Amino acid sequence: MPIVFVIVIDPVGAGFVASLARPGGNATGFMQFEYSLSVKWVELLKEIAPGITRVAVLRDPTIASGIGQFGAIQSAAPSLRIEAIPINVADAGQIELDIAAFARSSNGGVIVTSGPLAQSHSDLIVTLAARHRLPAISSGRQFVAGGGLISYGTNLADQYRRAADYVDRILKGEKPADLPVQAPTKFDLAINLTTAKALGLTVPPALLARADEVIE
Repeated sequence: MPIVFVIVIDPVGAGFVASLARPGGNATGFMQFEYSLSVKWVELLKEIAPGITRVAVLRDPTIASGIGQFGAIQSAAPSLRIEAIPINVADAGQIELDIAAFARSSNGGVIVTSGPLAQSHSDLIVTLAARHRLPAISSGRQFVAGGGLISYGTNLADQYRRAADYVDRILKGEKPADLPVQAPTKFDLAINLTTAKALGLTVPPALLARADEVIE
């Protein structure tokens, strides 16, 4: 049975397809993002909070995407004079302890990588970031709606629209093995101005102008 997937972080690493260009089996679809998006999180966090010199990167090290996202962040951080420090998201209690320890030093920020565990602790992370006055960024708009500072990630509705086209092509006779896995093409930027004010941050006008949603 043909399969068209959406919002998959690393289809090759997860073993869903042989390669992005030539899936090779009965499945194809759309990635949630390429690892280069992780670099954008570092850049946006530095843009909205120029004083940060350290970031706690909340990730799940047991899945390929958790390792890949941290690797991209770690590679990009030095060019922005930022140190990337991994924090594993095994359980809520450990997250709380690790963020409290991280926050004992100044000029810190938080990056919440994309993954089931990190996203399931989103509310806790928002609470801890506010408690310790840490600027934080995530991939999902719900993070900002819940009180987080900023988010940047794939427009998920667009993925479903594009998937419908693949379904149509397969129903007309094309094979999933011949349809390349596609990266996202539409991204959303959201900013919470109330949270920015609470952190004593002034959002640059150029960043506000690029935002798809601003919460006041």
